[in-house]
Amino acid sequence: MRKKLLMPLVRILIFGLFFQQFAFADNKPNAPDARVAEFYSWFMKNDSDQTYPLNEKRIYSYVSKATVDRLKEDYKRSGPPGDVDYFLKVQDYDGRDWLAHVATRPAIMLGNVAVVPVTFGSKEKADVLVFMEKLDGVWKITKVEDTRPYR
Repeated sequence: MRKKLLMPLVRILIFGLFFQQFAFADNKPNAPDARVAEFYSWFMKNDSDQTYPLNEKRIYSYVSKATVDRLKEDYKRSGPPGDVDYFLKVQDYDGRDWLAHVATRPAIMLGNVAVVPVTFGSKEKADVLVFMEKLDGVWKITKVEDTRPYR
């Protein structure tokens, strides 16, 4: 009788501990979604007609060196890929609204790659998927894709 009562309690305890791990994962400062939110806050504060974050050294703390270097080459040759800002996937945006409304979702893990869905803005919204890898112990952006249909 005791064994029949004990097994469900053990299962509940294991189940609770398993999901508790995921509940606290998003609160870590180096969690993929936290890093993405930090990046976009920095990016939008430094994106202006006078400066562009791709030219700032600090970008390497958020974005992989290979990605930054490739983007710099692309921008020198032919401008931004797709004629839109690579990290935002738009030509123009309401900086004040988007800075105040960056919503990240918990990362989806695909092996060693974290995919973080992000929504910008409260009025004219845009969505991107940010791909990240852990490099030297820190989650860094390796690629950004929009969610619009292929045209």
